[in-house]
Amino acid sequence: MRKSNSNIIGIDWKLVFLYLILVFIGWINIYSASKTDIHFEIFDFSTKYGRQLLWIGFSFILIVVILFVDTEFYKQFSGIFYLISMLSLLGLFVFGKKINGATSWYGFGNFSLQPTEFAKIAVSLGIAKLIGEKQFDLQIIKNQLKAFLILLIPSVLIILQPDPGSALVYLTFFFVFYREGLPRYYIILAMVLLISSIFTIKYGYIIMEIVTLLIFISFLVYTYNYKKYFFRKYWIYYIAFYLSFFIFIVATSYIYNNFLPQRHVDRINLALNIVKDTKGKGYNIKQSEIAIGSGGFLGKGYLEGTQTKGDFVPEQHTDFIFSTVGEEWGFLGSTIVIVLFMVFILRIIQIAETQKSKFSRIYGYSIASIFFIHFTINIGMVIGIVPTIGIPLPFFSYGGSSLWAFTILLFIFIRLDANKSNEW
Repeated sequence: MRKSNSNIIGIDWKLVFLYLILVFIGWINIYSASKTDIHFEIFDFSTKYGRQLLWIGFSFILIVVILFVDTEFYKQFSGIFYLISMLSLLGLFVFGKKINGATSWYGFGNFSLQPTEFAKIAVSLGIAKLIGEKQFDLQIIKNQLKAFLILLIPSVLIILQPDPGSALVYLTFFFVFYREGLPRYYIILAMVLLISSIFTIKYGYIIMEIVTLLIFISFLVYTYNYKKYFFRKYWIYYIAFYLSFFIFIVATSYIYNNFLPQRHVDRINLALNIVKDTKGKGYNIKQSEIAIGSGGFLGKGYLEGTQTKGDFVPEQHTDFIFSTVGEEWGFLGSTIVIVLFMVFILRIIQIAETQKSKFSRIYGYSIASIFFIHFTINIGMVIGIVPTIGIPLPFFSYGGSSLWAFTILLFIFIRLDANKSNEW
């Protein structure tokens, strides 16, 4: 039984403080990345930093609304939120606005909204509602398929935009599933397939097939000599698995070379060092690396970044905002930002483990996973160790859609946590 409570006495103010710090640091870096000699007034809403400040203001309004909505609302209407979100993704194929090669936006005059960002909220609530049901067991195949389907629908719709980078975010939910009882071999299989895909792209499917065939033959010889019982009983499954893996490698190579948009192929080739192009397609990454490297240990000083002021890093205020941190704040400042994010994510996990409700715990792990993958991939992208896939750094990257989505994600959890004393 649960008693309704609309007050906010139980708010975790440490998490709120971390949110405010990250939003503030993010904004001052957007200010640095977009400030010019012509535009320097803080409240000039014709500028990027001015609009971001406006969106931050609206975020505070969203926070107040979220905190005063009863927690039961998020549970009861999670299915409706999911349905509306999927319809908004479908609507992009009819009413969407194309930006940077992907039809991922709705245009409203000078304002654009990206439903992909808000879909993460709906999926997190949907997963929490499904797995949080009594007697729901992720060891059962039927239940696994239900959980996978919740992820598959938005992933396919986002890939078709095409925006495969944003769809990668949904893979992080497998860590949530694992926490809630999904057999570990799913995680192992996912890692094997991911690594195999990377090596197939890097070295070609022929070399991969030769290597995997040698490994498979060695495995058969080992089981025949030392595990004859398993060999006699499961040899047909071993062969079936290898043939499936063989098909997967060939399919990966074929899809990569024939169906993946060329801009994504170029980014992956650059990240895997298959090609070098520091003046063309690899210009963004190269300039970002130069900016971060030039910051040294202490940085050049706030508003003193020559790469930033010279506008050498394209899209620096959005996906590459961390390069501003690296140049102006140096290694020390970058480390502080990274530590703040890690403390922020660990705090969410810590709070999630204290929840009495399965719904709240699962939702907490879902948003921790989302923040983690955004943080990891974005910074990895900026320093050139992962492909440029265009996902924002939470609370730092310019844009109202991402800021509002991350704010809503977080404060729904804060509201659920504030009410945990009334849950039984």
